[in-house]
Amino acid sequence: MGFIDDELQEVSLLCHNVVDGSRLVSCVQTMVRVEITKTSFKQLVVCIQFQKDYPSSPLFVELKSKTLSAKLLDGLAEVCEKECKRFLNKAQILPVLKFIRNYIDENPLICCYEEILTLKKLLEDKDELKLKQKTSSINLTLHQNLYYFKIKLEIPDNYPSNCVIFSNVDSNFPLLFNRYLVGQGKELARQCVEPPLKKQEKQFIPSPSLNTAISFLIKSVKAFPQEPCQQCKITCLPANPEEVVTDENADLHAERLYCGHLFHLKCLVTYMKTPPFHGGKKCPSCGKRVYHDKWGLSDKLAEARWAHQEARMRELAEVEEFFS
Repeated sequence: MGFIDDELQEVSLLCHNVVDGSRLVSCVQTMVRVEITKTSFKQLVVCIQFQKDYPSSPLFVELKSKTLSAKLLDGLAEVCEKECKRFLNKAQILPVLKFIRNYIDENPLICCYEEILTLKKLLEDKDELKLKQKTSSINLTLHQNLYYFKIKLEIPDNYPSNCVIFSNVDSNFPLLFNRYLVGQGKELARQCVEPPLKKQEKQFIPSPSLNTAISFLIKSVKAFPQEPCQQCKITCLPANPEEVVTDENADLHAERLYCGHLFHLKCLVTYMKTPPFHGGKKCPSCGKRVYHDKWGLSDKLAEARWAHQEARMRELAEVEEFFS
């Protein structure tokens, strides 16, 4: 038996035990094919071929996967070739298979490689997106003018079947805005992995949630400091975060409608008390029905109160005119 035959026999005997999660599909001189699986998403196929002067030259390694990024696999294949060169004139198959398995274990964020590349393009100069492979997490820092928002997003091992996890929030936005950013971000992530309550014709398939959640955070953090009140058109948040109005009953307290647009509290009350009332008050910006925790009056009651106030004002005007 020659060198290659001896190595193939060794691979047949030891591969399953030496390389965790591996399954030997074929092991012949024309090609060695091995499937390596950690989770349903972190799985790939390693196709290995011998060059003519093997083992004096490195193996030819090709990586395939239905779930992992092609760009990631191309880069990993190049690294595998360098790894093989460390074992020239020696058996290379098992070492390179173990290297690939270790790479999967030590780089848990490979499951969201494409999402990370896409998100980096959305960031501005002061923003940061730091990868923490050891903890399978991403630290995101967003800036807009003097405002900032920091958050840690943990990527579960069986991502994208499970959604990203939000933690370690730090921000100088008002509490109302932080609650919205975190709450809505979590909800969007949840919707990616949990089927809607109403049954759908098509079978629900979980989708990656990282891009969905972070894209929302980026868009919102960039927009809020510049968004005007829908009534007076003055920016709702002050330029200096230290001047944010925290009294929820103050006239200039920033209020967010369910549709996402902003009002000053006084402007919101004025808008809700002013006709037209038919069909419910609608957001001047997007046209969606206005819902807000601080406004619980029905359309009819609001209209009746407005009519009563107008009648009262006319009576006072008539009295003043009588005595003038």
